[in-house]
Amino acid sequence: MPKVNCKICDSEFYVKPSHFKKGWGKYCSVNCRHKSQFKGNMVKFSHCDKEIYKSLASQKRSKSGKFFCNKKCQTIWRNKVLYTGENHSNWKSGIRTYRNILKRSKTKEECNICKTDDKRILVVHHIDKNRNNNKLENLVCLCHNCHYLVHHHNEEINKIMVPIV
Repeated sequence: MPKVNCKICDSEFYVKPSHFKKGWGKYCSVNCRHKSQFKGNMVKFSHCDKEIYKSLASQKRSKSGKFFCNKKCQTIWRNKVLYTGENHSNWKSGIRTYRNILKRSKTKEECNICKTDDKRILVVHHIDKNRNNNKLENLVCLCHNCHYLVHHHNEEINKIMVPIV
């Protein structure tokens, strides 16, 4: 009987001559033969960092090269990456995006002067009064009262010019 090395675990085993002629003597056990049938590898999900086995066929089907555990994770990733800002179908030059810019920066939502945190009365103020300048350094959260005072009383402007902490 010929001795052969297993293609998976490289252990040496005996094969019947008739099986060897047919090309059957490649694996030492059912477990090694089972492992040989899986040609994929472990991949990380793009949004939640969990790992799962994916076959080569399913890896080739992915257009983006990213993998997701479910539709919810895929939708969250797609909305953050593909459909925000200029890539969104309703994008109109970004002039009115200053509210979202301030929300996404995860700054505390409270008035920068009086520290009121009632979200119903908060507005976004442009420090240089240029509504086209939507840089984060130019945006500040104010309540309606403080916003009125900043626009109509010059001494209130100095209170918001202090760096935001």
